[in-house]
Amino acid sequence: MNDLLDQMRQNPRGDWRIDDVKAVCAQNGIACRAPKGGGSHYKVFFDRMPEILTIPSKRPIKPVYIRKLVAFIDAARAST
Repeated sequence: MNDLLDQMRQNPRGDWRIDDVKAVCAQNGIACRAPKGGGSHYKVFFDRMPEILTIPSKRPIKPVYIRKLVAFIDAARAST
């Protein structure tokens, strides 16, 4: 595992920003797309999974979204 994902797993209440979300997605081969047309939610997805996770780009990101992101990454790793 990588350090950023471990930190998110241990402390979902941390002061996480959307840049952290993009970085952890890139480290794990998961797409994280910016909102189109002035939206405020990033879309996180993985080719082998039908689910799409949406994460608001407001700062700080709430712990519930960090927990969902960690679970999404774990599920993506399990599907490979």
